[in-house]
Amino acid sequence: MTLLLAVLLWSSYSQAQDAPKEKPSPAATATGKIGKATVTVAYSSPAVKGRAIWGSLVPYGQVWRAGANEATTFTTDQPVQIEGKTLPAGTYALFVIPTEKQWTVIFNKTAKQWGAFKYDEKQDALRVIATPRKTATLAERLVYEVNPQGLVLRWENQELPIAIK
Repeated sequence: MTLLLAVLLWSSYSQAQDAPKEKPSPAATATGKIGKATVTVAYSSPAVKGRAIWGSLVPYGQVWRAGANEATTFTTDQPVQIEGKTLPAGTYALFVIPTEKQWTVIFNKTAKQWGAFKYDEKQDALRVIATPRKTATLAERLVYEVNPQGLVLRWENQELPIAIK
């Protein structure tokens, strides 16, 4: 009887260890057409979890990876105009520097990097300014949306529309 109990307990333990665990910041992708370009944003989606985000978890005035884990990437298969400035086709790390009134949006040539820990301003392909706005509803998870007018970053009680043509 003891051996049978041990086998059953081990089996339950082993299955629990093998069960897929939900990641705190699961990988997500947003893809869409903007003019002739196909744009894809690949990111990890953190949750609010009752925390204050802007100016707290994500400090104002500092480079943020615009997601969790690896740096968020922005890929376009055609040159695009972002807030009136040209960005060549390619894959870029996407960073932002949030402030209370305007955010700097950065497209960095070093697409594969962990967070913003080794961010090098000399590798920036483009920097633009965008204005955030309050949202009517709470966005528990960070989400990106690609639409015909551009890209929208939405999290907690803010969204950042970025005009792309």
